[in-house]
Parts: sequence; C-alpha cells; structure tokens
Amino acid sequence: MRRETLTRLAGAAALAFGGALVGCSTRRPPPPAAPAGPVTPPAPPQPPRIGLALGGGAARGFAHIGVIQVLEESGIRPDLVTGTSAGSLVAALYAAGRSGAELAALAEVMDETAFADWAFPGRGLIRGEALARFVREKTGGLDIDRMRIPLGIVATDLDSGDPILFRRGDTGTAVRASSAVPAVFQPVKIGTREYVDGGLAAPVPVRFARQMGAEVVIAVDISQVTDGAPTTDAARMLLQTFAIMGRRINHFELREADVVVQPALAGASGTDFSIRRRAIEAGRAAARAQLPQLRQAIAAKTH
Repeated sequence: MRRETLTRLAGAAALAFGGALVGCSTRRPPPPAAPAGPVTPPAPPQPPRIGLALGGGAARGFAHIGVIQVLEESGIRPDLVTGTSAGSLVAALYAAGRSGAELAALAEVMDETAFADWAFPGRGLIRGEALARFVREKTGGLDIDRMRIPLGIVATDLDSGDPILFRRGDTGTAVRASSAVPAVFQPVKIGTREYVDGGLAAPVPVRFARQMGAEVVIAVDISQVTDGAPTTDAARMLLQTFAIMGRRINHFELREADVVVQPALAGASGTDFSIRRRAIEAGRAAARAQLPQLRQAIAAKTH
C-alpha cells in the first residue's frame, strides 16, 4: 500500500515537472523594446530684434557714424534702422550697406555746400533736390523697401503735424523730406501731402523702431542742449528753436528706448560741419560707455 502510494506520488511529481518544462519551453520572450527616436536638441537661444533709432541734429549727426562703428566692432548688428533729419541720411546710407569705415570716409570728403541748391524767393532758401540726388547716388538708387537692412525714415506732415514713417518709395525724396527744416528747405510734396523735418514731431524715432518690430531699441540722441550762447544768425536760431521744441518730445520718446546714447557735443553747433571728426569720436565714446547696458538688455530679451 505504501509502495503504491509512493509510486503514484512520484508519477504526479514527474508529470508536474514535465508540464513546467513544457510551459517554460513554450513561453514567448517579451517583445524587444522599440528603438528610441532621435533626440531633438533644444532650440538655440534667439537674440532679440535690435533697432537703431538715429535722431536729428544737423552737423552733429556725424556722431551717428561713431556709434555705428562701435556696434560693428562689438559684433552687434541692428536688424532695422530708423532715422529723423540728419539721422535719416546716416540711416539710409547704413541700411544700403555702408560700413562704419565707409561712412567715416564719406564724411571726410562730404561737401555740404553742394547741397545748397538755392531757391530764393520761395517757401524755403534751399530746394533740397541736391540732397536727394546725393542720397540716391550713395545708396545705389535703392528704394527704401529694397535696402539690405529694413529702413524707416520719419518726416512731419505739414498740414496735420503728425509724424509719418516712410517704409517704401524713393529714398532720396524721403531723406529730403525728413531733413526739410522749415524756412531753410522747401517743403517736400509727396502725393497730395507736404512734408517737413521729422524732428518737429519725432526728434529720435524710438516708437517707430518699435513699430517696425524692434525688441531692443538703441536711441542715439544728438539734440543740442541750449546753453545760453547767443544765436548770432538765423540758422543757429532755428536750430536752437528746434532744440527747445524737441526737449519735451524727447523726454517721452527716449524713455521708451532700452539704451540711450548721448554723445558729448557741448558747444558744437549743428551748423558747424568742421566738427565731423570730433563728432565721430564723441559718438564712439558714448557708444562704448553704453555697451555693458546694451549687452545686458540683449541678454534679458534673448528667448
């Protein structure tokens, strides 16, 4: 009896062991893991769009060249540029592809008397067409919307007093309009409207640089601070009048800029074209002083 029981137990164990072996032999291995897809690297940081806003100030506008030189030497290239009056001339040349060195060389040989195409008697002493021709020649005849760098030129609508941003059309005509100091230059008719100096409504065109898409705006203010010196001629009196009128406008305009560059040009008259080298160096010094703040502004808005 005991022997039969042991035999049965042994047989059951053998069957169980054999079933286990069969189960092991027929179990499917787990499917292989799906190959990992390519890892997409994170997008590189995108620098902000930089706008350069160049203000008006007649001969003091040579300082804009020094600012541009320092930006180039520091590897900072504006994505767009706006200009008013003298700033519109430098902005147009820069947008057309002129480097800081080329602008300085052009300043050395510039003959401002060549722009004096007299129109007396009339609504201004100078027609301004000579200035327009100069701009067309030095920009290769490029229209505003064909520049290498997006360009905006600001003038003032003579009837409404509103600032107008030119984004297309003949560059020479737009610069002529932006620079048309009342009583000195004749108003410029474009279409059915007449335009005069952009400095009357936007001495430094910061808001228009924003309008064109700038996330960081570098404003270059070359306006002349009234210093109590006597205004010995009509031209000086007009420029001082502009400085007085533009002071409050500049206060609101410049506070919208990320960086304000103000070259030290005390005592330098906007009618004195002999200051060109001094103005360029003043622009360089002022731009270098603002480089840390500019780099900080660019870093803060890099996304």
